[in-house]
Amino acid sequence: MPSIIVLDKLSPDGLALLDAAAEAGMSYEVRTGLAGDELREALAQHDGAICRSGVKITADVLAGNQRLRAIVRAGVGTDNIDKQAATRQGIVVMNTPAGNTVSTAEHAFALILALSRNIAAADASMRSHRWERGKFMGAQLAGKTLGIVGMGRIGQAVAQRARAFDMRVVGFDPFLATERAGELGVELVDRVRDMLPEVDYLTVHTPLTADTRHLIGKEELAILKPGVRLINCARGGIYDEAALLEGLSSGVIAGVALDVFEDEPCTESPLFDLPGVLVTPHLGASTEEAQSQVAIEGVGLLTDFLKTGTVRHSVNTSPIDPAALEGVRGFLDLGWRLGMLLSQLDDHPPKSVSIAYRGEIASRNTRLVTAAFAAGLLETALEDVNIINAEMLLRERGIELVEQSRTDPGAFSSVVAVDLVAGDHVHRAAGTLFGRSMPRLVQLEGHRLEAYLDGTLLVFMHQDVPGIIGNVGTAFGGSGVNIAQMTVGRSAPGGDAIGVLSLDQEPSQEALAKVRACDGVCSARVCTLPAAGQLPYWMAGSSARG
Repeated sequence: MPSIIVLDKLSPDGLALLDAAAEAGMSYEVRTGLAGDELREALAQHDGAICRSGVKITADVLAGNQRLRAIVRAGVGTDNIDKQAATRQGIVVMNTPAGNTVSTAEHAFALILALSRNIAAADASMRSHRWERGKFMGAQLAGKTLGIVGMGRIGQAVAQRARAFDMRVVGFDPFLATERAGELGVELVDRVRDMLPEVDYLTVHTPLTADTRHLIGKEELAILKPGVRLINCARGGIYDEAALLEGLSSGVIAGVALDVFEDEPCTESPLFDLPGVLVTPHLGASTEEAQSQVAIEGVGLLTDFLKTGTVRHSVNTSPIDPAALEGVRGFLDLGWRLGMLLSQLDDHPPKSVSIAYRGEIASRNTRLVTAAFAAGLLETALEDVNIINAEMLLRERGIELVEQSRTDPGAFSSVVAVDLVAGDHVHRAAGTLFGRSMPRLVQLEGHRLEAYLDGTLLVFMHQDVPGIIGNVGTAFGGSGVNIAQMTVGRSAPGGDAIGVLSLDQEPSQEALAKVRACDGVCSARVCTLPAAGQLPYWMAGSSARG
């Protein structure tokens, strides 16, 4: 009989579903506030666990667990769960991505309104028995420009509400299709920095990654439109709190509303003492409706999995048949790396992707490889992407994804070829496997070549004229950048050509500028891929127990 442990406070609606499941043969217990050895022992006694953000499920508390099969986070963020450790032990981790959408979007918009009309300060003044009507002059939203960073479910919901208030909406998302943006009435920009001089309000709805940490820092203060108001209901750390303090003090920033902080719980901050600051204790999902919805959805995910093995909204692993997996394991790695490479070749969001399989691979489970490609394409932009949710996340942003197959062999026994449309360009890349586990790039932008798909790569377009390669090598050599491997492909002698260099370290901007300044070099871009043999966590643990 499957057994479930509830590790955090859960909505009564979720507990009612667990009561119904218990009547049908499952059992459950509620044990909150667990940590350390006590948590480890409790998890070892159950088949499934459901939690919110309070408990921390680390590698230590999962170590040696031979029973637990699934963990469900009743909410979106899974930062409190060590997904790699869970994957290594074959434990599926699922979340409820849709449950918090409306509540978080409404909270963000409530903060926008409250900042605009000085609601909190005026309320405090009245409670101090003062009538200071002239002190709290506000600003209307109609006609103002709202910038949104991150146009997933929540960002799109905020955009819809802003349009209802007659606001102009400018958005940034590396994977939102232009057509979908048009449907939402959102003007897309290529870079976050492009919107900063013109937005009156800025709200972020993106995960905290290396690219988004301190997205607004001290350097951006010189770019922001004076009098801007900043809102964050996503993740603490996306705004540099020290920069916010400086911007408020200098007058560049008129107001800041924070629901999340770099260190939580946060009860002390110099921001709390400044006018124009509105703070709430991570309340984005704290509505009765959201708590009920994520609890109901979370319990449903867990009970369905324990009864039938159905996996939905997994953030770490895939229920793949081991035999099917072995047939495409190397191609999953290849597809993932091709996706990561193509994601770095253009700053414009993709519009569509076409994947063609030729040769032996065409007779295998290519859907898995397509999903691995999609996961690679989204790897650096979104949180918790894997081969289960990647295609859904692409289509949610209006990006078309199609595949075709033909079993007759070409130049290689198996080839995976991708056409990605971004902006006005079509980027083409093709790869194959050497042996069973060595991905290689065999075509890029229409040119045949052979290059590694790992580490730091420099991709540069150039004219096929004498001295180009030597000049690039000299430019890097003078900057202390070592070239480990080099390959060149060309269309015809003296025509367009492409070079791919494997570098021992990422070049500085100064070194890259020297390469771009070489005669005959048309463009140069650095692409960073995982080391050879390094697999995504959702694949590295796929051979663990199910």
